[in-house]
Amino acid sequence: MAQEIQDVIQNPIIRVRDITVQFGTTRVLDGLNLDVKRGEILGFVGPSGAGKSVLTRTIIGLVPKVAGHIEVFGVDLDASNGAQRRGVERRWGVLFQQGALFSSLTVRQNIQFPMREYLRVSQRLMDEITMAKLAMVGLKPEVAERFPSELSGGMIKRVALARALSLDPDLVFLDEPTSGLDPIGAGDFDELVRTLQRTLGLTVFMVTHDLDSLYTACDRIAVLGNGKIIAAGSIADMQASQHPWLRQYFHGKRARAVMG
Repeated sequence: MAQEIQDVIQNPIIRVRDITVQFGTTRVLDGLNLDVKRGEILGFVGPSGAGKSVLTRTIIGLVPKVAGHIEVFGVDLDASNGAQRRGVERRWGVLFQQGALFSSLTVRQNIQFPMREYLRVSQRLMDEITMAKLAMVGLKPEVAERFPSELSGGMIKRVALARALSLDPDLVFLDEPTSGLDPIGAGDFDELVRTLQRTLGLTVFMVTHDLDSLYTACDRIAVLGNGKIIAAGSIADMQASQHPWLRQYFHGKRARAVMG
């Protein structure tokens, strides 16, 4: 039993090997390897346009790859059948950049969208789950009847997170979750993500460019450059690296402001 528990802890939730993604003649990801450990918040950073969001979309199946393979929860997604794939998708949630809420649906309907696809439960139970998820992300019940156009940027991100959590996932993908938020709102969101990770035991894959998020929310950082992972480790590891981009990113003016 002890060995089984140890295997569960050590085996990564996400295992990406030799992933290559190409758009036309442009190779965005080039033989990329990455592990995401169970229970961690991994911050995924890199230069603008390097392909950070592309990797997220490749893992969840929205972008085709040229080569390589991906395992999530120990399931090879290429070798899985339809039922296995749906079983894996049922266990992850996604917060897309800018929230990506359906503008013609209310907050309630947006949050219930994954439930309708994967669950067979009553409307009453879906409504109860919706209210619980709104409370979980710090929003009041009356927000449920609003449309996305009636929400602030911070509220949109929280509703999108509630939708990502609607199926009680083990793994959550966050794509630039603090983008467009003011510093206070971004800080509150980072704290929310950290709290949910601790209380729910979530594994979080966070694409970000926000240095504050890296320092306050992330357990580990992976850096994308030239289509590959050029570094992975703690903030201390990043600060000690002699790689030119890492030195510029973690020792520039913004980094000094973060460190005080």
